[in-house]
Amino acid sequence: MSMDRRRFIGTAGLGAVAYAALPNIEWAWGDIPSRTGTIIEGRKLNIACIGVGGKGNSDVAAVAGENIVALCDVDFERAKGTFEKYPQAKRYKDFRRMLMEMDDQIDAVTISTPDHMHFPAAMMAIKMGKHVFVQKPLAHTIEEARSLTEAARKHQVATHMGIQGHSGTGIRRLREWYAARAVGEVHEVHIYTNRPIWPQGDRPLQPAQAAPTHLDWNLWQGVAQERAYNRAYLPFAWRGWWEYGCGALGDIGCHAMDCHFDVLKLGRPTSVDAVTGPKSEWSCPAWSIITYQFPATAERGPIKLVWHDGKKQPPRPPELEEGRNLPGGDGGAFWYGSEGTLMFNGIYCQSIRIIPEAKMREFGKNGLPEKTEKPSIGHYKEWIEACKGGAPAGANFDYAGPLTEMVLIGNLAARLGRRIEWDAKRMECPNDPEATALVRKQYRKY
Repeated sequence: MSMDRRRFIGTAGLGAVAYAALPNIEWAWGDIPSRTGTIIEGRKLNIACIGVGGKGNSDVAAVAGENIVALCDVDFERAKGTFEKYPQAKRYKDFRRMLMEMDDQIDAVTISTPDHMHFPAAMMAIKMGKHVFVQKPLAHTIEEARSLTEAARKHQVATHMGIQGHSGTGIRRLREWYAARAVGEVHEVHIYTNRPIWPQGDRPLQPAQAAPTHLDWNLWQGVAQERAYNRAYLPFAWRGWWEYGCGALGDIGCHAMDCHFDVLKLGRPTSVDAVTGPKSEWSCPAWSIITYQFPATAERGPIKLVWHDGKKQPPRPPELEEGRNLPGGDGGAFWYGSEGTLMFNGIYCQSIRIIPEAKMREFGKNGLPEKTEKPSIGHYKEWIEACKGGAPAGANFDYAGPLTEMVLIGNLAARLGRRIEWDAKRMECPNDPEATALVRKQYRKY
């Protein structure tokens, strides 16, 4: 597939920083074959899946219309149900061994591991010319997200990140409303979520416990720094530990910020400020309020975006009628524009309404904006069709990489609890060397 067909909006702004830096973050498993991806014509894809318990179970099921040839998980007991559904698939604990042994039998890979292992699995697969689907957030660090974006272009593979809302109706309807200037010029956005729904806060490293015999703790840690096993780290709760996850922002931010990032063409912020609840060197904050500043572009003015998590809701809009509650559930959002306010229900920009309701009725009296966008063929189907020579998936890495970078910049401020400036081209915080150090990390050889 030609490079032009693989490009998506946002490629021009990425620069050539990351791929040149890859030798600094290479792996110690020996020589890896390096090749470009191939179009799969006239047959089903042969897919290998990495991380198949938990969320991985549904990711495997979503691509099961193709050929599932291999399944990899460090915990065979947790993955037992998935293994039983696909008895024909070869089973592995180490994705490196799987990719090397089954190289010529694998076309594409899904990756549904904890955040800290997204990058090593995805980079190895990309370098070997495999098409890749990676759960959100794309990577654990900003440097990793930039590197995966550049590598996917270089090796010409079909990519996609697991932000299902990007293929939904909410984002498509919002584009139409924005084009119709439903609330005029948008200058401020507030997004809130019910995350975290796992423990976070001022917590020390946990004491050593005996790891279950069915879990390969060394492989689960992977490139993370060596720690003693404790049941507080997994499953699911790894999201609240900096060594393995990216906190509430990393967990749900790529979902909740997606439609705003896309429709408003936010790009890269110039600064981010954060106020947080209790946290530690090891554990993500109990709550955070993170303020991004995005510069003006040729198409719009500057935008302030404020992220609220840990049950910290934004100020109640004065336009919201008395007795009417803010959207609940997993979260919501508001747009403040020059001609009104939009309210969103949920993290996928569902149920868009102008407030107050009287203004909504006025907006719709001559009919709501025309539905001009075609529906998606399905989030996973987009990726499968891209592997077979179709259009790039909507959340391919040229889009998902910059989105993930933007989300993770917020964590630099959250970890330090202060305002940082951001130089995207250099991937540096000019006012804060300590924050710059968090753009990348050290990797354990395992």
